[in-house]
Parts: sequence; structure tokens; C-alpha cells
Amino acid sequence: MAIPIHPDLRAVLEATLADNLTFLVTEQGKPYHDDAFTHWFKKRCDEAGLPPRASAHGLRKAACRRLAEAGCSEKQIAAISGHLSLREVARYTEAADQAKLARQGIEAVTRTPIVKPAREV
Repeated sequence: MAIPIHPDLRAVLEATLADNLTFLVTEQGKPYHDDAFTHWFKKRCDEAGLPPRASAHGLRKAACRRLAEAGCSEKQIAAISGHLSLREVARYTEAADQAKLARQGIEAVTRTPIVKPAREV
């Protein structure tokens, strides 16, 4: 896969001292094994008082939702997220802001900006 690096991530990577391609390492400076990073991340979420469902995998789902809300197509989202199935992308993006997407759709068809109501129903 070829995925362009987001400018914010590029800035972090350029500022990171690294002597190999492994950027996420343990406290001992070694690469994580198998599910070790997932467990480490979950523990940090728990310590931060985040909801029990918070996880590293949730970041992928959140990224897909944000891409959908930005108007990206399912194929564009799959190209970034690495999903092989558009059905899986659709499942991941169910949480996208439906009202915002509806406004974007009407704006695309009418080429007229739709003012967001004070209170969405």
C-alpha cells in the first residue's frame, strides 16, 4: 500500500530520533511483539479514565469516520485504512455524522451551500 503521510505525522516523524523504521517501541526501546502494543495502549486508556471500549483499534474506526465526514468515498477510505472490503468500510463508517453527510450530498447536487439548522433533528 502507498499512503501519503499526513503533514502532522510527517512533522512528528521528522522530529523523532530513530535509527530504524520502528517508531513505536517499548520502554526498553525494542519493537512490540504480537498484541503487546494493543495491551499497553488499552492499559493507558484505562489509566486515563476513558470508556472501557477505548482501544488502539478504535483509532482506526475513528479515522474512517472522520474521513467519511470529510466527504471521502468508501474506496478512498479503504485506500487509507487498508480495508479489503467496502462492506467493512461501510460498517466502520456507520458512526459518521449522518446530518452532515446529508447536507454535503444536497450541496453536491444543488451546488448550493446548506445552512446547518440551529438544532438538527
